[in-house]
Amino acid sequence: MSKDGQMWGGRFQGSLDALFADFQKSLTVDHVLAFADLRVNRAWSAALAKAGVFTATELAKVHAAIDDLEAHWRRAGIPSGDPAEDVHSLVERELVARCGDLGKRIHTGRSRNDQVATDLRLFLRERATALRAAVAYLCAELVAKAAAHHDAPIPGYTHLQRAQPITIGHWALAHCEALGRDRERLGDAAARMDSSPLGSGALAGTVLGVDRDAVARDLGFARGPSRNSLDATAQRDHLCELAFACAMTQTHLSRLAEDTIFFATQEARFVVFGDEVSTGSSLMPQKRNPDAMELVRGKCSRAHGALLALLGSLKGLPLAYNRDLQTDKESLLPMLAETETCLQVATLAVRHMRFDLARCAAEAERGYLNATDLADLLVAAGVPFRDAHGVVGAAVNRAVALGVELQDLPADEKRRLLPQLQVDLKDALAARKVLARRDVVGGTAPTRVRAEVERWQAQLAAWSREGGTR
Repeated sequence: MSKDGQMWGGRFQGSLDALFADFQKSLTVDHVLAFADLRVNRAWSAALAKAGVFTATELAKVHAAIDDLEAHWRRAGIPSGDPAEDVHSLVERELVARCGDLGKRIHTGRSRNDQVATDLRLFLRERATALRAAVAYLCAELVAKAAAHHDAPIPGYTHLQRAQPITIGHWALAHCEALGRDRERLGDAAARMDSSPLGSGALAGTVLGVDRDAVARDLGFARGPSRNSLDATAQRDHLCELAFACAMTQTHLSRLAEDTIFFATQEARFVVFGDEVSTGSSLMPQKRNPDAMELVRGKCSRAHGALLALLGSLKGLPLAYNRDLQTDKESLLPMLAETETCLQVATLAVRHMRFDLARCAAEAERGYLNATDLADLLVAAGVPFRDAHGVVGAAVNRAVALGVELQDLPADEKRRLLPQLQVDLKDALAARKVLARRDVVGGTAPTRVRAEVERWQAQLAAWSREGGTR
């Protein structure tokens, strides 16, 4: 064994170079797997007892040591700065200190390769559940805004140019739809990693007659044991899938952030963020900056980078385990934590975001957002849409020249430009009428938005009933 007493030091007599020893350590990152590692040790020691490696008395001592160590770390925290090489070395050392050589015998028939693969799946399964809960909390805040403002007009945009009126509720639920798909993706990723690698050994399987099905059940893996030991220890596609789900979630958060940052500008003035999620300027006392959402938007690129780092690490990597795979946690684990935090901060920002309803409604009547409806009125009067499009374009140009809205065209201009129409444009082109006409599934009519709010409220209740299920 090496002078350092490493788990792998059987044929080594010397010590690692200090620089390399520090370079190859992973405890600062993988210490978060400690409680998962304790679960794995508990399940594996029970399997060893069934295989005759431990007596019932010895197993009880091992489990008592695991319980004691877990309780200690719950109180004191996991020592991420410990000299141990990795979380597995730390756990084994602490168990040996509590139950002697029995702590060393737990590693019988097992490798750190199947151990870390199992630890990761247990940990990631929990993080995916937490992320899905965080998505649900954000959706709940957006649904609350939609319920309060299901009929409140606001300008809708394409190309960042005013396009047609929508309701604030319709806007809020659009972000819920995207986030709801993110929640599904997180669940799909968790489901596909729901099999147990434990018992795969380093790459070829264990020589012990352990009941891998029982071990998988003990650890709560719904899909049972993995079916190929090479694949179980070498593959990390489930990490990439979870990373993609996080990167996509962060992308949707960045779009929500961008919308609300624009809404809060002096140019739009649709929204004011509360003091809870705003900051000021060290120089300009008048400033109220939407920093919470700007930081959410900015952190998105880090999630994208982590996904690319994971994919790059796997590209061309031969079967089975290679030490390159140690770096997967350096990319993924901080990304998971940051995604959850961004979801929480976005939830706060939405909660403390107040719409200026009067301004939103007034601006929904300005900027020729009702031009399409004017064309539709002409179509209803018998004008082909392509011709109607040209007629309305000319009417918009004239309204711009006069400095008025379409509904405010003088009577003589209306007769000259729109002789086919015998309607009161002031009423027919009002934002409330424009909104009400979009009375189709998925449309922005207040009645449809109200129905979608109720559907989303039922969906949130169903998610709540799921509790900790994946």
